[in-house]
Amino acid sequence: MLEMIKSIILDFQEAHLDTGVPRRMHIEPIRGKAAVCIGVRRSGKSTYMYQRIQRLLDSGVPRQNILYLNFFDDRLHTLRHENLGIIAEAFYSLYPEKKNAETVYCFFDEIQAVPGWEPFVDRMMRTENCEVYLTGSSSRMLSREIATQMRGRALSWEMFPFSFREFLDSRGIDSEGPLSTKKRLIVQKAFEAYWETGGFPEVLGLDQRLRVKTHQEYLNAILFRDLVERHDIAHPKAVSDLAYWMIDNTASLYSVNRLTGYLKSLGHNAPRTAVSDYVEWFEDACFLFSVRIYDASLARSNTNPKKVYCIDHALVTSVASGILVNAGHLLENLVFTALRRVHPHIFYYKTKSGREVDFIVPVRGRPKLLVQVCTSLTEPQTRKRELASLEDAMKELGLKEAAIVTRNEDDRIEVDAGTIAVTPAWRFLLDMPDPGKQAFGHPVDPQE
Repeated sequence: MLEMIKSIILDFQEAHLDTGVPRRMHIEPIRGKAAVCIGVRRSGKSTYMYQRIQRLLDSGVPRQNILYLNFFDDRLHTLRHENLGIIAEAFYSLYPEKKNAETVYCFFDEIQAVPGWEPFVDRMMRTENCEVYLTGSSSRMLSREIATQMRGRALSWEMFPFSFREFLDSRGIDSEGPLSTKKRLIVQKAFEAYWETGGFPEVLGLDQRLRVKTHQEYLNAILFRDLVERHDIAHPKAVSDLAYWMIDNTASLYSVNRLTGYLKSLGHNAPRTAVSDYVEWFEDACFLFSVRIYDASLARSNTNPKKVYCIDHALVTSVASGILVNAGHLLENLVFTALRRVHPHIFYYKTKSGREVDFIVPVRGRPKLLVQVCTSLTEPQTRKRELASLEDAMKELGLKEAAIVTRNEDDRIEVDAGTIAVTPAWRFLLDMPDPGKQAFGHPVDPQE
């Protein structure tokens, strides 16, 4: 095994790095802490690690100071946590002069494939002069698990599929600065493509048939590798049926009782506690997200129905039955993922009169964001309803500004409570800041 690991290390040092499209995500390593990149399968975590390696090489770090291992490599399948120390032994037997003399940059890709890896990484950072980067599917590398098991020696960042700006980058479209009429038209046309394809890097440029097939394979891998295999689920059909129901009901309310009843109607004997676990595992895999109601009482927030969103709006169109999902739900999902890339805590809001606002986002040191999503305001009754919901919420929360994201409309509406900005989706996405400027350890829930 020692010779095999030495061979893998040397092979990588001679390999060409496929760095892909530069990501607009900023991981800032802190000395003594592992930088952990977590996210859904196929979102680009490994490619991002290659980009980090390339930047190190460009800054003058010798290639021999880079240690990269992908634990999905078949040749490493016999590694167990008790013999992970052989990795350091293999590296320093190749380069003994570097031990305790030079910084070694360790990149461990999909390290969750080896159960019990945390003590090894912890020991490497304590005993060796190294900077450590880790990636993994979030179902196995939740920031709260890492924080517990590595005793504060790790900071986690989330990786999502391409944002709209990254999608523009992939097409060589400059989206910085003021937009001329021509550039705006180019960006708007690109948005239509983003609306169709979504953000998973692998599906860009594929025709619809291959895109749908690829998305469906992603879902199968998430369900059976990240959920069924990991949690040793005896009845995988129940998990699959539940996942498809939640995708079909994207941007809609659900409760665990309702989900339990649905599975029972299909003949699954899944108790409420199991269904609750399934939903939590979907979220752990960064595949589905639950949004709670905004309430000062955490108990009330947890007991009220939640709204469900998917990691990628185009994935929804590829795997949903098409019966319940409509353009409004997809637009709401698109806005959610844009917000979620930047803000870890998002809620929906219900006014005292029972009107609903899609998103309220607490932002430290700034007024809360209040965002409604509506495909179009051209219908007078729709316009009246959406404005009334926002204005009620603005008055109750003491906010002077709110936003409505539409498919194509652009306007500013003055109401008694303040100003409501009507924004086309493409502009809303461009106005979002780049993600990843904050790291997550134990989550804080700022309903303040």
